[in-house]
Amino acid sequence: QVQLVESGGGSVQAGDSLRLSCLASGRTFNTADLGWFRQAPGKERQFVAGMNWIGGTSNYADSVKGRFTISRDNAKNTLYLQMNSLKPEDTAVYYCAARWPGRRTVTTNPDEYGFWGQGTQVTVSS
Repeated sequence: QVQLVESGGGSVQAGDSLRLSCLASGRTFNTADLGWFRQAPGKERQFVAGMNWIGGTSNYADSVKGRFTISRDNAKNTLYLQMNSLKPEDTAVYYCAARWPGRRTVTTNPDEYGFWGQGTQVTVSS
C-alpha cells in the first residue's frame, strides 16, 4: 500500500522560507514521477513543481519559478520542496503526488498522478 506523508508546512511572513517534505512508502520510490500541487480555498488544485523518475527533468509553474526548488532523495524515499521568498498568494494546502511507472516527461496534470498525500497547510501573511 502506497503512502505519501507531507510535513513542513506552517505559518510564515512574506519573504520567509519553508521546506516541505514528502515521505513515501509501499512502492519503489526511485521509479516514480513525483510532483507538488497546491489548492487554495475555492480554487482548483494547481501544479507547482514536478520531477521525473530519473531526476534529470523538472518543471515548475511560472508563478514559482526562481523561488521554489523540487528535489528528491531516493535513499530516504523523500521528496522535497524548498520554498523561498514566499508570498501571500502561495497560501494553500500543498500536496505531494506520485505516479508509476515513471516517464521521460513531467506531467502537470493532476489526473495523471495516482497517489496523493494528505496535504500540509502553508500560510503566508503580509
